[in-house]
Amino acid sequence: SLAEADIIAVHQEAGQACVQVFFIRGGRNNGNRSFYPANTSGDEPGTVLAAFIAQFYDDKPPPPQILLNHEPDEAALLAEALSLKAERRVQLLVPQRGEKYDVVQHAATNAREALERKLAEAAGQGKLLAAVAEVFALPETPRRIETYDNSHIMGTNAYGVMVVAGPDGFLKSAYRKFAIKSAIAPGDDFGMMREVLLRRFGRTLAEDPGRDSESWPDLVLIDGGAGQLSAARAVMAELGLGDILLVGIAKGVDRNAGREWFHMDGRAPFQLPPRDPVLYFLQRLRDEAHRFAITTHRAGRSRKLVTSELDEVPGIGAARKKALLAHFGAAREVKAAGLRDLEAVQGINRATARAVYAFFHPGVQLPEK
Repeated sequence: SLAEADIIAVHQEAGQACVQVFFIRGGRNNGNRSFYPANTSGDEPGTVLAAFIAQFYDDKPPPPQILLNHEPDEAALLAEALSLKAERRVQLLVPQRGEKYDVVQHAATNAREALERKLAEAAGQGKLLAAVAEVFALPETPRRIETYDNSHIMGTNAYGVMVVAGPDGFLKSAYRKFAIKSAIAPGDDFGMMREVLLRRFGRTLAEDPGRDSESWPDLVLIDGGAGQLSAARAVMAELGLGDILLVGIAKGVDRNAGREWFHMDGRAPFQLPPRDPVLYFLQRLRDEAHRFAITTHRAGRSRKLVTSELDEVPGIGAARKKALLAHFGAAREVKAAGLRDLEAVQGINRATARAVYAFFHPGVQLPEK
């Protein structure tokens, strides 16, 4: 019977892939997770698995056995690399019969069902996005919609946030928080919006002047009416991004959710029919931005602003930030940590440790790799 193993199965359909991983520890099933690797269209199952395995064990030790439903590309080389990393033998097996075969088939069935659910949801989401394109006269169905909101209490601990949605629903890994740095007068929402958009789009423009990457939105929703919209428009014009569609979403005069007014260039403010699915969808985007702004603000008040400095470190996502805070207890301890201390944190690889250290100690020469 199985004692320590990961069971990894891939299923492909409609140009997409789902990889299902089951974790067996101490002979018990410790749960499973679904992963949806990007850009796998046209790839063979062995290619998808090889790329997934290399990335999956980049920051965690592999178990002695990895059971698969397809042989990965360069399997011998991959097993050798994993064995070196684990400092003991790691086997990659594609079982053909018996108990091991059964558990792999179970994982493969899970992968297929998870991918079918995702494709069905995407079809529903696709219809909604096509309807959004119609409402706002977009040339094609949007793949990325960004929604912005601000949160502050009398100007203290002011934050701006961005939430992102697309064909797969909310894209939480792309959410961003911006701790407002300039001296903003209490309640100056226009000033906050201006700083957030300048930082968000100024940085992306510097990194990708040709606008080739997928980090550019097809539609930007601003929580607010005509004033917010014109403040946002001025920033975008300043950056030479006047072609990105901006829409303000404002509650009615009676602050009545459900009767929002939409503001956009070249069109009188308008409302959508009360039970329109597009209206519900846009309200959900606005509510999600609001929820994210409030929780960010609460967290910021309790931790003050130091942790927001961790948000600014390139390449540090929520999981790594959590790992650092769990290990050191507070952001200021992370800031004070030496390179070796950072490298010792579970879930932080060498490159990330160097990036964190370099961010807090600019100008310090790091040793060669």
